[in-house]
Amino acid sequence: MATRRHDQEQPADAIAMLKADHQRVKDLFAHYEATGNKETKWTIAEEVFVELETHAQLEEQVFYPAVADQADKKGQELVQESLGDHQTVKHLMQELRDMGPQVLGFDAKFKELIHNVAHHVEEEETQMFPLAEQQLADDMEEFMEEMQELKEEM
Repeated sequence: MATRRHDQEQPADAIAMLKADHQRVKDLFAHYEATGNKETKWTIAEEVFVELETHAQLEEQVFYPAVADQADKKGQELVQESLGDHQTVKHLMQELRDMGPQVLGFDAKFKELIHNVAHHVEEEETQMFPLAEQQLADDMEEFMEEMQELKEEM
């Protein structure tokens, strides 16, 4: 049985794949903010958590090590900063899961998650991705294949 991910066009390379993940999460955030129904918000939040956890694993296990290994000092610094961002996002997601959607502060905490993810995505797309495209261009297709295999295993 095909999942919705396989029904979509295949991304051109690793960065296109990661950007597609970013867009999927942005779309979920927009749906979250457009609804007033707590149950719907919780359903969307759970989907966001799964998307972010999967995406973080792909970056942490395949993409970031490649950038850290093969990029210059700036690339290594960007990887360290991104890993810190991931820890912040994981912590926020755990707090949200512990709270549940009925708790008064849930919406404000979720908006904090949206803000942190948006900041992280902007840094990746404006700093790390261009650097990786320049310094790791020959390996992008291979990284995408590794990430797709890992995604299927998860």
